[in-house]
Amino acid sequence: MESANQDINLNSPNKGLLSDAMTDVPVDSAAAARTSAPEGLTLAEEEELRSELAKVEEEIGTLRQVLAAKERHCGELKRKLGLTPLDGLKQNLSKSWHDVQVSNAYLSASSTLEDWNEKLTQSEAYKKTQETLSQAGQKTSAALSNVGSVISRKLGDMRNSATFKSFEDRVGTIKSRVVGSRENSTEGLHSPSGAGDKPPQDNAPF
Repeated sequence: MESANQDINLNSPNKGLLSDAMTDVPVDSAAAARTSAPEGLTLAEEEELRSELAKVEEEIGTLRQVLAAKERHCGELKRKLGLTPLDGLKQNLSKSWHDVQVSNAYLSASSTLEDWNEKLTQSEAYKKTQETLSQAGQKTSAALSNVGSVISRKLGDMRNSATFKSFEDRVGTIKSRVVGSRENSTEGLHSPSGAGDKPPQDNAPF
């Protein structure tokens, strides 16, 4: 039974299909790893460009290592000088703002804004608005001044009225009475006659 199965497998029509398919696949690893050359480049030009690319990448790696070493050295110098990261941030911000101020875009924007400001201040609409605001401010000041004068005049009239004078006289009378009663009370407490009203005690021994 087992030998019959082996004969069937050996005589199967599918025998060798998998191995044939595998043998049809190319095994050139160098050709598989290399991408096809762009149009317009020969193989020699492609190799030259790849060689130059490798050199540039190597130089970039070297420069990164040098930059990292320089940054470490810079950090050590700042630490010895007592400079904090905040000082470095301030310095960077100041330098960035200076670079912005001297940039062509900033100078162009400043010049444009100055031109707009000059045109705006010289326009008729701006002049009319400024004149209207000035007149409104003068009217407001005059109105406030008139209100202050009216209030002062009313207060003067009220002080000169008979009712106010009568009220002021009453207040003065009450004040004088209160002050007089306080003075009389103080004199009674400190008078020597207050002590003479009591009979002297006889402290003589028996």
